[in-house]
Amino acid sequence: MGVIHENTSSVLAHQAGEIAEKLPGGATLARSVEMLVAWGRANSLWPLLYGTSCCAIEMMCTGASRHDWARFGVEVARASARQADLIILAGTIVEKMGDNLLTLYEQMPGPKYIIAMGSCTITGGPFYYDSYSVIKGADRLVPVDVFIPGCPPRPEALFYGIMQLQEKIKKEGREIPWEIGELVNTPFIDTFTETQQDWDALEKKKDEELAEAKKQFKRDNPDYKPPKPARVKKAKLPSPTRKRVANQGISNWTLLQTLQKKFPGLTVHDHPDATPKEVAELGTDVPLDLVVPKEQYREVVQYLKDSKELGLEMLIQLTCVDWKEYFDVVVHLLSVEDGHKLFLRCRVEKDEDGAEIETISDLYPAADWHEREVYDMFGVRFTNHPDLRRMYLKENFPGHPLCKDFKDSSRVIVRPY
Repeated sequence: MGVIHENTSSVLAHQAGEIAEKLPGGATLARSVEMLVAWGRANSLWPLLYGTSCCAIEMMCTGASRHDWARFGVEVARASARQADLIILAGTIVEKMGDNLLTLYEQMPGPKYIIAMGSCTITGGPFYYDSYSVIKGADRLVPVDVFIPGCPPRPEALFYGIMQLQEKIKKEGREIPWEIGELVNTPFIDTFTETQQDWDALEKKKDEELAEAKKQFKRDNPDYKPPKPARVKKAKLPSPTRKRVANQGISNWTLLQTLQKKFPGLTVHDHPDATPKEVAELGTDVPLDLVVPKEQYREVVQYLKDSKELGLEMLIQLTCVDWKEYFDVVVHLLSVEDGHKLFLRCRVEKDEDGAEIETISDLYPAADWHEREVYDMFGVRFTNHPDLRRMYLKENFPGHPLCKDFKDSSRVIVRPY
């Protein structure tokens, strides 16, 4: 982080104070002016417009008419970092936005302050475990002056945090100058396991202290039996009747028959020997899920789009499933005109370089982004894709986070339960 100095007015105020102290009664005058400047600074905070998640709704509510943070001197929310002296970090901070947040902080003139609002901002919140992207504490990235816990904290809590910051600012001057705080560099720890171990130790100590008392109680009351709570009889509720969805478009059985005539290798996922009756009983609200061989993947997709009989002209989703030994590339198609849907899944074997399959981005333009997402998160390469690069993570991110063998101790704390 670069060195950021106080603004020019603060420097001049310090110099004027040093000159005034040399005059008779100047020390009292200098302290009075310092108190006045600090009071004015504390009651004229200009927060930066910065909200990333659900805590931002509470921050907006604090500034709106019901609560009106202008009454507390937080008057104008600015859209420019050069016109702000406070950032209220309201919501989750992910790694990719970290550089931008640091840039905004460095562009703000000093003295400047940060309030961390909500559990996600302070520690990562529910994303503390098993998360590869969420920063586990804003104070690992920028110096934080006030922490406001909660998920989310109410506007009253934010008001209290603002007042605590104002008290801190009022104490600043030449004796207690404003300076950039230190960042937290301690390694991540498994807080759940540590807390559980501490709790188990306390319980063991308590049992040891009460062991003799328990033995004495049993000797004095040999026939004592602890009361058993009465069981509440489970109520039997009638099963709701399932409303049958109206048939839309081509039936599953007709879809399967039509495709198997042209591509005999297609089978129903998890039901390779499904009978016509079993497939027909799925109903139209359960889309047909077909397994397509890799060598026929592109040919089948092209046929489904170009076929006037089937007319699956819309790509809803292209995603991936990691089965450890191999990937399943899953394509979800829809006929806009008739309403029938279809799933296609293609097994892609893993090798030393990951996995590879043909692109369908030239058939369905929407697949361009979907395939980039699969490449970013799973590492599956799509040959002949026009622009295969990462879209969510940084180019130097090590590995692909949705793969089941992904490990990165510097980012991820594995959930112990």
